[in-house]
Amino acid sequence: MTEMQRYLAEEVAEDLADGIISRREAMRRLGLLGVTGAAATGLLATFATGEAAAAGPDSSTDQGGRRTPSETVWAPVARESITFEGPRVPLMAAWAAAAKPRGGVLVIHENRGLNEHIRTIAGRFAASGYSALALDLLSEEGGTGSFPGEAEVAAALAQIPPERHVADMKASLTEIKRRVRDKKLFAIGFCFGGAMVWRLLTSNEPRLAAAAPFYGPFPEGGSFEGSRAEVLGVYGGLDSRVNATRAAAKAALDADRRKYELLTFAEADHAFFNDTGARFNPHAAIEAWRRALNWFDAADHRRD
Repeated sequence: MTEMQRYLAEEVAEDLADGIISRREAMRRLGLLGVTGAAATGLLATFATGEAAAAGPDSSTDQGGRRTPSETVWAPVARESITFEGPRVPLMAAWAAAAKPRGGVLVIHENRGLNEHIRTIAGRFAASGYSALALDLLSEEGGTGSFPGEAEVAAALAQIPPERHVADMKASLTEIKRRVRDKKLFAIGFCFGGAMVWRLLTSNEPRLAAAAPFYGPFPEGGSFEGSRAEVLGVYGGLDSRVNATRAAAKAALDADRRKYELLTFAEADHAFFNDTGARFNPHAAIEAWRRALNWFDAADHRRD
């Protein structure tokens, strides 16, 4: 078997182990590759038991202290469900701790609530060096999971006064500060969460070093008085509804003379970052993630 044949055969075995194809289909595909009988059975058994898993991270230095070539495995950090003290009731969240945190990020969900997509974003931040807390803004109602579906979640969020959301977000910053001491704080939000991050930024909140609201409408009459955060506003060029408030955001940012960038992805629509949704735009999402991390990194390295 050639090297490429082995690679393609192992892909078939991996697809079977992951439940993508049936055993019958796996045997058929291996037969087309010339792998039959005991060889095929052995290969499938090896992947079924996980013995073909890749080695973990490896990093070392030589005797002179110089860094030698290494391999790194990247994956979102596992999240844990936590509760902590809120203004009215204990607040619910997903927490992902970075191994060596550079800072702490507050993650605010869409109008779908705290779902697995948002939890994964917290894990991605932790894997990239920022411990992250993804808040459930329906904590007082029993949490996102207490509702039968996304429509009910959105309806419940719409009934809550924005001031309560702001108070819960500020309590979340206090909790992040307790868990990640002497580090800068950041915030990111998507869709409804983007709107909430704009509200947090315009609520006389001085603790944020930087924030990245994604395609969230700017609050009417919003002012950045009392805030010190550097702002990366992210928009989809096809998102005319939210983009109608972009000029107001720019005017308020200019009036405050703060560092900001309003970044528009011309071919992307609303919610383009959500890889579980119909409007997902992978090219825009990848670049937006890179820009957001770079924005936080720059603010983290800047002296106060």
